[in-house]
Amino acid sequence: MTRANHFLRFNLYFILPLLILSSCASRKDVVYFQDTSSFETLVDNNTFVSKFKVDDLVSIHVSSLNPEASAPFNLMRGAAEGGFRPEQVDYLVDQAGEIDFPVIGKLKIAGLSPDELRLLLRDRLSDYLKDPIINIRLRNFTVTVLGAVNQPGTYPVNGEQVTILEALGFAGDLTIRGMRNNVLVIRDFSGTKVYNRIDLTSKDMVKSPVYYLTQNDVVYVEPNKSGIKETSLDQRAGIYVSIASVLITSTVLILTRN
Repeated sequence: MTRANHFLRFNLYFILPLLILSSCASRKDVVYFQDTSSFETLVDNNTFVSKFKVDDLVSIHVSSLNPEASAPFNLMRGAAEGGFRPEQVDYLVDQAGEIDFPVIGKLKIAGLSPDELRLLLRDRLSDYLKDPIINIRLRNFTVTVLGAVNQPGTYPVNGEQVTILEALGFAGDLTIRGMRNNVLVIRDFSGTKVYNRIDLTSKDMVKSPVYYLTQNDVVYVEPNKSGIKETSLDQRAGIYVSIASVLITSTVLILTRN
């Protein structure tokens, strides 16, 4: 065997492993709901109900058969002059968990669900209005998704509920390197942080207290072992490519001379 062939074989043995070096994730690392079977029925007994928190921005609109009677209970900004329509003012839940409602005064709403707040307002308005219609909406319901997902960021939520699967869907799902069996949810209760983890590979995830997210929850997906290893390899990728380039060039020069 010629010297050139020896050199070529040596280079191939050295270069090829660098080119194909990668970590393959197994099925158990990437598949959701692994323990479900065909035609299996799982009843969602999760009794989660969203509650108002400090710093929530809440929209409350009161209407009745008598618009003039209900008008004082709606905070409006601006005037209907010059073609501008007045805008309704939202309520910010203060550090005491209260809002300052027109005519009625201070109302403690932190810890109440929208339905509970609706019943409270209906009771307090009974002296002023007959059969009021009360629409309530949380204006700043957002969740933040970080880590090994395709589109990390903070996402607004329309409605009163959102599951962790829906939130991950906002972020384009986990990457192939995301750890699915140990997703972290950080929840804030008036300044107190609570950390919960959820296993997306199990059907029992729907029983988790963080399956339904609350406003301002943070979801963090940490990289799995192959993801961490890949990051380490990426840091050395430039060196490997440079070495491979030199070896390939050397091999080509030797072969052309022979």
